[in-house]
Amino acid sequence: MPVNLSTPDPSGLNAVPGIRLGVAEAGIRKPGRRDLTVIELAPGTRVAGVFTTNRFCAAPVQVCREHLAGGESRALLINTGIANAGTGARGLADARASCEALAAQLGCEPRQILPFSTGVILEHLPMPRLVAGLPQAVAALDPQGWFDAAHAIMTTDTIAKAASRRVEIDGVGVTLTGMSKGAGMIRPNMATMLGFLATDARVSQEVLDVLVRESTEASFNSITVDGDTSTNDSFILMASGQAEHAEITDMGTEAYRVLREAVTGLAIELAQAIVRDGEGATKFISLQIESGAGRDECRKVAYAIAHSPLVKTAFFASDPNLGRILAAIGYAGIADLDVAQIRVWLGADGEEVLVAENGGRADSYREEVGARIMRSSEIQVRVDLARGAAGATLWTCDFSYDYVKINADYRS
Repeated sequence: MPVNLSTPDPSGLNAVPGIRLGVAEAGIRKPGRRDLTVIELAPGTRVAGVFTTNRFCAAPVQVCREHLAGGESRALLINTGIANAGTGARGLADARASCEALAAQLGCEPRQILPFSTGVILEHLPMPRLVAGLPQAVAALDPQGWFDAAHAIMTTDTIAKAASRRVEIDGVGVTLTGMSKGAGMIRPNMATMLGFLATDARVSQEVLDVLVRESTEASFNSITVDGDTSTNDSFILMASGQAEHAEITDMGTEAYRVLREAVTGLAIELAQAIVRDGEGATKFISLQIESGAGRDECRKVAYAIAHSPLVKTAFFASDPNLGRILAAIGYAGIADLDVAQIRVWLGADGEEVLVAENGGRADSYREEVGARIMRSSEIQVRVDLARGAAGATLWTCDFSYDYVKINADYRS
């Protein structure tokens, strides 16, 4: 079960003016499940995205990048079940053919369609079934379609992930709604897994391009489940421009600050939901690295801790074998790290205990306190590197027996 995460309330997902969503059961991989989603964008909607850095990036990622660079987008097409990655020239042809088929349904140009896929790698899309499902998805287009769409983009997720925010910009109400999917093969390095966030704010393309990168770094690029960067990671930010405030063209304004805070906050909520629903997760873990010489080295330390199987399994077992954390810090790749200066704390439920200082176990630390904290479902690890003023926060989860079971049975 997800860690302190519940299915979103459909009534709490706000329609974004200018955005409609529809889903269909196309039988992409398995019959009887929603697996095809269309997101229609009103004319004038601006779109920005970030994508996986995996060199085996999927065919839809390649086509999506091309189409984004080509001008106005009118729709997104998302399938789950098959990733269309590692599929060579045929995969590219299939991604382009899917855009052509949806464009014919919507009366726009194929270059105005942005394709996305998620699922099994090294398998081809069942194009006849995908194309046959498009009329159903288009007929279902609805501004209130976020709840169904959040379910239709799931793969090994156990729960849909979607949320909304409302803010005021220049005295005008602005709506933001987004959804994400992902539970395994999670270490975004771009990019996320699949994430889509829409707003009716009026934003210039130049500002939107900056905003998607800034919000990604603070959210989807600050989570990891297992250290694997997917071939299909994509995060898309859409601004329909239908709110009646002045267009945001300057990143130094209060209007941009408000929008950036709202977009980033919502992106963090969606990113954390992925970790809370990590495959087999039983613990949600926040890693806060402080006083580093730079942000990059703080992130190195955070990832070393987060990716250690020994650390992750200790969290699953509620075993305060905290020397594993020190070992991960030590091999994070900081050559001149002075371990005598490092301090490490463990916390949960408002309680925090100093675990290590002066190169070893803190004199005040008691094993029974560490054991009590490790039994919590949400745990914080704080590390002071004593090297400077930089910091970084990362969110991860534990490794349980179920992670192995889920991935061993992934294709069955």
